[in-house]
Amino acid sequence: MGTEEKVALRFADDIALAERMQAATSRILSELRKLIVGQDEVIEQVLLSLFVGGNSLIVGVPGLAKTLLIHSIAQVLDLKFSRIQFTPDLMPSDITGTDLIQEDPKTGQRRMVFAPGPVFANIVLADEINRTPPKTQAALLEAMQEHRVTVQGRTYQLDEPFHVFATQNPIELEGTYPLPEAQLDRFMFKVTMDHLPADEELEVVRSTTAVQSYRFENVVTGEDIVAFQGLVRKVPVSDMVLRYALDLVRTTRPNGGGSPEFIRKWVSYGASVRAAQYLILGAKARALIRARYHVNFEDIRALAQPVLRHRILTNFHAESEQVTSDQLIDRLLETIPTPRSGL
Repeated sequence: MGTEEKVALRFADDIALAERMQAATSRILSELRKLIVGQDEVIEQVLLSLFVGGNSLIVGVPGLAKTLLIHSIAQVLDLKFSRIQFTPDLMPSDITGTDLIQEDPKTGQRRMVFAPGPVFANIVLADEINRTPPKTQAALLEAMQEHRVTVQGRTYQLDEPFHVFATQNPIELEGTYPLPEAQLDRFMFKVTMDHLPADEELEVVRSTTAVQSYRFENVVTGEDIVAFQGLVRKVPVSDMVLRYALDLVRTTRPNGGGSPEFIRKWVSYGASVRAAQYLILGAKARALIRARYHVNFEDIRALAQPVLRHRILTNFHAESEQVTSDQLIDRLLETIPTPRSGL
């Protein structure tokens, strides 16, 4: 038994809730399989976002069912879903809502009444988020971080659970606005969706061109999701695993003393401490859905790509040599050894 396995959940109530979470995960996957073919890794990362309470950016070419996946999860969980189509003329008030003048039909008096925008939902899909200017993109920042919005000096709390899933099309650059690094950092994962293998793509074509008859069963409530989020934070993590996660993050910074040569050569800016926080939280949730009540090094390694890929800003040398952040993360995982003392 390794050092990282010497601590675990101990209370019976927590273990019972963890078993409910594992059963819920299995049932959610079963329901999604009625409509979604393949994309197992993507679905797991989306579920981890839900169980942690984070937001995720989903990147993929058109036609990969990004919108369908998020909408289907909202249906399975019976959560209020809202889709915002981001366009160049979208205004911040189109997201948050605004004050409107309303007249009381009985008294004839007029007063300002707040009309909530589409952000007032449990799961918000920000579709093609990079098609709107930064000012409008920033309207989501407070909601993503604080789970509230401020309009005309008044603050309105959002219902829990609250999650933002944003999509981006990586192949169309004309008419798009890159997301500022400060906003990218607030996304727990950058999830990449790719084309399915041939046999799974064949199944998609077969099923979507025939008569479709399915009905989702609501297997988990919003209250369950909030309870799971609280449980995730109770999962213990050994100091060795914590240090390993932090070492990965700190090594992405080119100005750090221990950064390898390839990081200093190809990276302009590395990941913030928020990356280490999300690595640990995601690893806790990953351990739980695998019926483990502790975090190990493999949990950290498995989530390094989605947590770090949008937090490593490559420079022009990397672009000219076609070096991607994913490739740099792979090299980091090879460079930084997994601790073995205590095994």
